[in-house]
Amino acid sequence: MLVAWAAGAWAAGHDSYTVLVSLDGFRWDYVEAYDCPFLSKMGQKGVKAVVTPSFPTKTFPNHYTMATGLVPDHHGIIGNQFRVVETGKLYSAGNAVARDGKLYGGTPLWLTAKQQGVKSATVYWVGSDVAIQGDHANYWLDYGKKPLLTPQQRIDMVIDLLQKPEDKRPHLVMAYFEEPDASGHNYGPISRPTRKAMEELDLLMSSLYFRLMSLPFGKDINLIITGDHGMATLSPECVIPIKKHIKEEWVETIANDYPTLIYAKKPEFVDSIYNALKDLDHMRTWRKGECPEYTVYGNNKNMGDVIAMPDLGWRFTDAPVQRNTGTHGFDHTYSDLWVAFRAIGPDFKSGYERESTFSNVCLYPLVCHLLGLTPAPCDGTLEEVKDLLK
Repeated sequence: MLVAWAAGAWAAGHDSYTVLVSLDGFRWDYVEAYDCPFLSKMGQKGVKAVVTPSFPTKTFPNHYTMATGLVPDHHGIIGNQFRVVETGKLYSAGNAVARDGKLYGGTPLWLTAKQQGVKSATVYWVGSDVAIQGDHANYWLDYGKKPLLTPQQRIDMVIDLLQKPEDKRPHLVMAYFEEPDASGHNYGPISRPTRKAMEELDLLMSSLYFRLMSLPFGKDINLIITGDHGMATLSPECVIPIKKHIKEEWVETIANDYPTLIYAKKPEFVDSIYNALKDLDHMRTWRKGECPEYTVYGNNKNMGDVIAMPDLGWRFTDAPVQRNTGTHGFDHTYSDLWVAFRAIGPDFKSGYERESTFSNVCLYPLVCHLLGLTPAPCDGTLEEVKDLLK
């Protein structure tokens, strides 16, 4: 359900700043599992909570959900891969099709701010290098331009942006970091490399916080550190082969991700694909438009004719599987996919730990409130997260 907000609904003023950091794959229990003294302290001094991602628990869909307050089925980025039915082309994270602004619905935070006279900046946030509604943030980086800034350089850029003269200074800065997702994929969520990645991130986030607080207006900065999804462990034994069950002549395209979106070559093959998969162990299969209501998924115009969702820890693939690793994309109700949330600043409570989870669609109205912005219609509400605020 989209919620439209009346203009002037918020009392917060434009004198405040919000720095929103996404640590890709920041599972809800990493701070407790690993040695993260800063993030632990941030939760004790500010707000500590757990966020449930939207379905499916993939990077592109959820980062754009965090930015717009819309679930993937509503904003259009329904997976890291999907077929654009109108053109027949495959959207895949990082390819040319993924830079088509017409595919990105809603109004992301950086445009919501800019359109209301509040300068915004993005440091590699997913979707921010695409011309959405023909525009970008006031300051943005092209993720396709290599080499990418290092994590430390990204911290430096956030500080540099906030040290600009007052008339050029952004009041919203959104920064993205690839870890601990990369380590979680390669070595699994419970591993020494993932521990190392989190400990390095903890040091970086500590540096960011104290540098923010050293700015002349540091007391006016709200800092939020969260992520897009968690991470689940995979085993080489847990594999469902595709070609064993689906005939090639039935299929136009398979966007083989989590979930797998299968586009039939002809309408009469939809039932053939569905019937071949629907009774398999360790996987649920739905036709387009028949996903369970709680997923809020499966009705977008670019959705596959058949959606195949493996159980937690299972793969639906013909690719060789040789060792334990990690991945995400599974049902968002599995706790392995939940996300850590830490926030501190003048508008957040001190020493507050929320007992229940909240949906990541609420991040958009929350940030709009912090900056005194009128949100665009979205699936989230401030009401769900107002307990985080003073």
